Amino acid sequence: MKKSILVLGIIGLSLVSCKKSETVTAADPATATEAVDHGQEGVQDDESNPNVVQLAAKNPDLSTLVTAVQAAGLATSLSNAGPFTVFAPLNSAFDKLPKGTVEGLLKPDKANDLSDVLGYHTYVGVIKEDQMTDGQSLGMVNGKNITITIVDGKPVINGKAKIVATVPASNGIVYAIDEVLLPGK
Repeated sequence: MKKSILVLGIIGLSLVSCKKSETVTAADPATATEAVDHGQEGVQDDESNPNVVQLAAKNPDLSTLVTAVQAAGLATSLSNAGPFTVFAPLNSAFDKLPKGTVEGLLKPDKANDLSDVLGYHTYVGVIKEDQMTDGQSLGMVNGKNITITIVDGKPVINGKAKIVATVPASNGIVYAIDEVLLPGK
């Protein structure tokens, strides 16, 4: 009975921190107790198998994304058990945005807009490339949907963002993409 309550508590924490969930993986009971007692900071990752935030932080081509995640206060949420599929725009993708867009989103009064953009890059659950199908719609953390199309045998997100690298993480999978996904565009 106590284990059932503990697992339900972890699922609740995951739902609150992610706003949306389709798949939730509970940690082992020892880690789960720590996570419930101390919040997501209590979850420890094996350094040899980094989580999505640690992976991004180690990649200099994702430094703009890491800065945005930190500015939005989402590093802890994206470090939890997940699982997550993160479509991570490369720095070169952010460079394609109109001048001043990134700087504007990083301002404290734009925190909600920044969270909306970052949530549009995050799916709760793991979607592997071979599971992506033409016309597939995925509900993202921000409550909006992205659409996958298959072009020349490769998935393309919202008709423009191409996956340039795939890296598995301890709490999901990271797809480096060549475009920033903007909600409503």
